[in-house]
Amino acid sequence: MGMLIEGRWESDDDKLVREDGTLQRPDSAFRNWITPDVAPGPTGEGGFAAEPGRYHLYVARACPWAHRATLFRELKGLQAMIGLSVTHWLMADDGWTFATGPGVIADPLYGAGTVWQLYVRADPHYTGRVTVPVLWDTQRETIVSNESADIIRMFNRAFDGVGATPGDYAPAALLGEIDALNARIYDGLNNGVYKAGFATRQSAYDDAVRGVFETLDWLESHLSGRTWLCGDVQTEADWRLFTTLLRFDAIYHGHFKCNLRQLKDYPVLSAYTQRLYAEPAVAPTVNFDHIRRHYYQSHRQINPTGIVPVGPELAFPAPF
Repeated sequence: MGMLIEGRWESDDDKLVREDGTLQRPDSAFRNWITPDVAPGPTGEGGFAAEPGRYHLYVARACPWAHRATLFRELKGLQAMIGLSVTHWLMADDGWTFATGPGVIADPLYGAGTVWQLYVRADPHYTGRVTVPVLWDTQRETIVSNESADIIRMFNRAFDGVGATPGDYAPAALLGEIDALNARIYDGLNNGVYKAGFATRQSAYDDAVRGVFETLDWLESHLSGRTWLCGDVQTEADWRLFTTLLRFDAIYHGHFKCNLRQLKDYPVLSAYTQRLYAEPAVAPTVNFDHIRRHYYQSHRQINPTGIVPVGPELAFPAPF
């Protein structure tokens, strides 16, 4: 997967896994916020005004974290306000690239060939992982944020005064409940499937996969009799969960060995996923060809042959 060290790219992914065989996910390095009044957000520095046309979003269709950001760009009607580039599905020696391929949208700002070049443009001495999504400020020519959780909250509110689609997916009265749901689902499921997939020792895998299915079992119970995670109100917690559920049977069940049960074995969760999938904002953000090819062709330490399976058949259609 590679990383930058003092602005120099090194294609080395050994540092992703600790000696005990567990995945170590680095913290996001850029944590600034776009705000209506240019004031600083909860982290980072101020000066990032909510101005249409100023920002550009770089994503990978395969990545569930980047998928959150593209969903909120659609849900909040920000397509004309915030530009979009989409990487190639293959993450190899150069990390995420804009190599020519179906569904790729090249970088219109600098003609960058790789996402790591954008990180170096923002910080010539950057050291760390190069991840998506990347929210870029075209005025200051820097990265606003590469933390998906922050980006979706910015998109949720920051542009409401300049024409964003109405709707609040993180209402103040529910923030405590939303944050608690996010934390539990992130550790057990969103990141849990990765902890299982990248584990290099049996004990690390066993612990991770146990957490995955404990979380799925709990969600099946929690959603019984509810439309959404917070009851009758659809929130960001639903969409953060959705990007993992969407990929579960197609990817995580087989590729990451989370194969105790499939999503289709959970009738409540399956119906919930289909309700979210049916939302008009979803179809433009999903590309199962990118998703399948990325995981099975990029993770050669897990799938050495790079063969992409044809199945399984999913409970919902797969737009391309």
